[in-house]
Amino acid sequence: MIPPFLAARRDRFLGLIGTRPVYMGILNVTPDSFSDGGRFFSPGTARAQAKKLQADGADIIDVGAESTRPGHTPVSVEGELARLEPVLRELTSELDIPFSIDTSKSHVARRAAELGVSVVNDVWGFQKDPAMADTVALTGMAAVIMHNRDNADASLDIIADMRRFFDKSLRLADAAGVPRARLILDPGIGFGKTRAQNYAALAGLRALKDYGLPIMVGVSRKSLLNPRGSSPDDFTLIRTIAANLAAAIRGAAIFRIHDPAEHIAAFKVFDAIAH
Repeated sequence: MIPPFLAARRDRFLGLIGTRPVYMGILNVTPDSFSDGGRFFSPGTARAQAKKLQADGADIIDVGAESTRPGHTPVSVEGELARLEPVLRELTSELDIPFSIDTSKSHVARRAAELGVSVVNDVWGFQKDPAMADTVALTGMAAVIMHNRDNADASLDIIADMRRFFDKSLRLADAAGVPRARLILDPGIGFGKTRAQNYAALAGLRALKDYGLPIMVGVSRKSLLNPRGSSPDDFTLIRTIAANLAAAIRGAAIFRIHDPAEHIAAFKVFDAIAH
């Protein structure tokens, strides 16, 4: 089971949800992530970025050691852990902030829990690694269940497909004994969807509210927000903020982002007007 101090961090994160927008800062310790690959690959640069994310207002820091961008190079369990262990060992002991691990591998999730991580962010929603739900239950971690597909299919009703996916993931969670109070849903913007389906998923977030679970969105710096025909690298902060504000109107509670300070400033104005 998760140690008491890590359970306290987990519950501090979960307890914020619904009281205000919650910000998950992104820390990629990878050489090939789409927007910041290689920038924070060393323990020293990762540590500096984690401190900056915390200072800028992140409520939790999501650490990933395998890029999930289209066309990424898969990383073995050993390779993922080799990247993660020196970073997590230092960060979780030095910074008093919850950490999540961006992985679909149960062995990596279990080791991350041992290193001080209290949330697993699984981009395959317990459906890629059959041991993931059991690992989450045994460690006491909270979990983000994200919708994903191997390939985009333009003929699908993407909201119906997300519901089928989440129904299966939640059955897996229930069978493993993961409490619903520790689960978060993510529509998986940019994963296994056409451009139109990504926008439909964002527009249709209210269709997920009947699950009674918090919704997280991750659109930060994604090329699907760019004008058609522009470079995939032509991302701008304003597009990300606009998409996240639209998601907030539709019920999103947690925002996985690269730029917490700017989002906090925008959401303060949004909340002052909305309330």
